[in-house]
Amino acid sequence: MKGILLINLGSPNDLSSKSIKDFLTEFLSDDLVVDYPKFIQQLLVKGIIVPFRYKNTQSAYKEVWTENGSPLILTTQQLAEELSNETSLPVEIAMRYQNPSIKDGLAKLTKEGCTKIKVVPLYPHFAISTTLTTKLKVQEELDKMDLDIEIEFVDSFFDSELYIKALSETIKDNMDPESDLLLFSYHGIPKRHLKKATEARNHSEELCLNSECNIKEYCYRYQVIETSRLCAEALGLEKEKWMVSFQSRVGPGWLEPFTDKVLEKLPSDGIKNINVISPSFVSDNLETLEEVNIEGRETFIENGGEKFNYIPCLNVEKNWVSFLASII
Repeated sequence: MKGILLINLGSPNDLSSKSIKDFLTEFLSDDLVVDYPKFIQQLLVKGIIVPFRYKNTQSAYKEVWTENGSPLILTTQQLAEELSNETSLPVEIAMRYQNPSIKDGLAKLTKEGCTKIKVVPLYPHFAISTTLTTKLKVQEELDKMDLDIEIEFVDSFFDSELYIKALSETIKDNMDPESDLLLFSYHGIPKRHLKKATEARNHSEELCLNSECNIKEYCYRYQVIETSRLCAEALGLEKEKWMVSFQSRVGPGWLEPFTDKVLEKLPSDGIKNINVISPSFVSDNLETLEEVNIEGRETFIENGGEKFNYIPCLNVEKNWVSFLASII
């Protein structure tokens, strides 16, 4: 029997200081996320970032936490239920960091009698800090558990026709048609991550920026630009009516332009009514609900913006569920 494992990034178990610290420590200790020599990484994570930043993270989570827990986990669970109804297959969820764990997800599916598992990393665009680390963690847990099962991974789906349909329909249904601009705000990555993913493959940045990338399956920057272009095309938007930016940077050397800086500048350019969506994420979470819809909105309005319309993630939209069912 086939089963499906949906894997998202993760969330603290609750709002306690310990849970926040545990989540941040596990996440930032991943060598594909903070890719410094281990000694330097741990000095940064355990000596500086977690002790001095966890309270800010805790406060941010309090802004979006629901009475039933993490919005990311709740939405991913709802998605699993909808997908199971659509496919008549067992579907479990797992988080790359914290709970429910990948180990538990695999164990539940095998206990249900699954001998073949389709693993779906819920990231439309390839990055070593999301897609690759998820695949490696699944393989690590499989090796430890010594399971006699067949695993198949779903690859990035940034330009899939049905994915673009789902995303563009969500935008259309939630956008302000009178806005000046549609801003696609993607999760940022360090430029060195992009280089690591592409350096052995004769990557050309010029081709990448002109949507003619020569290694499309590994280039995060090309993939997000292409997703945006295809959605804009489906929505009938001219080039001057949409743009791409990158959020959630930590330190220098990340992909640009930065979302917060774009939001600061747009009103002075005469753009005061915008739609904003974060397509890196398929489920609303801290980085969409708090960073974009709260902080981003404040930045835009404080700098002279008049209307900021946040467009939700795909979450459990019917077209999104149908797309996932089509690739299982």
